[in-house]
Amino acid sequence: MIVVIQCAGSKRADAGRLSAPDGRPVRFVAHPELAPDDGEFYARPDDACGGGSTWRDLLLAINQSGTASPPNLLAAATLYRPAVYQGLLEHVGRQKLYILSAGWGLVRSDFQLPDYDITFSGQAERYKRRRKADLYEDFHMLPQGSDEPILFFGSKDYLPLFRQLSADHRGQRIVLFRLAEPPDCPECTVVKYDTPRRTNWHYEAAERYMAGNLQLPVREDAERLA
Repeated sequence: MIVVIQCAGSKRADAGRLSAPDGRPVRFVAHPELAPDDGEFYARPDDACGGGSTWRDLLLAINQSGTASPPNLLAAATLYRPAVYQGLLEHVGRQKLYILSAGWGLVRSDFQLPDYDITFSGQAERYKRRRKADLYEDFHMLPQGSDEPILFFGSKDYLPLFRQLSADHRGQRIVLFRLAEPPDCPECTVVKYDTPRRTNWHYEAAERYMAGNLQLPVREDAERLA
């Protein structure tokens, strides 16, 4: 089974950054035009970085080069502080774990990412908040032609991006939800997850999955391929 989990706001303190032309570290945000005037170099992932390329192009080239990356550029599964990411990495392996990033899209767990401050959370500061209408050239790295079922751990704010970036996946997609009403995603198998926890409840669900205590309605055809 392929596991997808949304990104987290808290990143490791030693997370690396890409460098601007003037040498300043780049701080990736959703809306640089709204960022504080504090001397930092703010940019969106799809902004131009020189030479006809974007920062996203540069990051992809770094990952594909096989050469040394910028200092402390971390694999996606190790970029975030919560222990659940490392736990899932150990449980399903790097080839089966994917991160849904509000800044970069759907990336495999070993794809290297820089530090960034982009989220769908309505509680975040405006310059960090990605709006649904914002245009991004998101990565979508799910294996092409795969029939494996996908299990998504994430909040309703991240569900639209998950649906979009996994739309051409041939296998079953399982989505957990906590609220009373199920989400409107008829192409997915939705499963009610009962918990009193409201913040980061999907971490709890992921922990139960790793412990073997999460019942999932995996289709028979998907079970043979999982």
